[in-house]
Amino acid sequence: MGEQIQLGGITIEVVRKAIKNVHLSVYPPAGRVRISAPEHLSLETIRVFAIAKLDWIKQQQAKLRAQARETPREFLERESHYLWGQRYLLQVIEREEVPAVTLRGNKMVLQVRPQTDIAKRREILDSWYREQLKAALPSLISKWEPKLGVRVERFHVQRMKTRWGSCNPPKRSIRLNTELARKPRECLEYLVVHEMVHLLEPTHNERFIALMDRFLPNWRHLRDVLNRLPVRHEEWGY
Repeated sequence: MGEQIQLGGITIEVVRKAIKNVHLSVYPPAGRVRISAPEHLSLETIRVFAIAKLDWIKQQQAKLRAQARETPREFLERESHYLWGQRYLLQVIEREEVPAVTLRGNKMVLQVRPQTDIAKRREILDSWYREQLKAALPSLISKWEPKLGVRVERFHVQRMKTRWGSCNPPKRSIRLNTELARKPRECLEYLVVHEMVHLLEPTHNERFIALMDRFLPNWRHLRDVLNRLPVRHEEWGY
């Protein structure tokens, strides 16, 4: 782990760089905070700086969380849903048959038994999204293993509240958010590469960034597409 500052319930990551100014950034979707600081600056000085900017940090976090909040899904006719970045209109069919999800043109057909409530409809669709993601991952992992010179022993797919993915280098495993099935495929590839690069470099340090630049030069653009929201940041001389 790198340096961190705790201010109340806010964790601020501190990254040392050969720079002259202090950069304070708040990242979507959950408002993660990071300070890039000159190498000579003491941690206590950085803490004082962060305290002075605490109101700004909270404002940016509140904006990001408000913008990221989606209209609650009701799983009704003609509601918009997405697969690999493409929009589909939901069509609900009630039948005494096994629940299923299929695509027909621009429609996502959700077949459920009569009187199926919203919670169950959500469960059926979430399960389908999870299967779509699980089916897409093996070929991507196989594609990047020889390029990166690493091996993924296992992968997991699950719903995550604040992260798109994670990596466990000792176990050589990666974990990805089910919600990625709703994003463009190139965003999924970016996340796969991101987590696999962590098998080479566990932290988000300069080496990690250099590896990302080498293997996936447009990764910053793909990260922005994935998050949809711009990073909130400010810079000060110090």
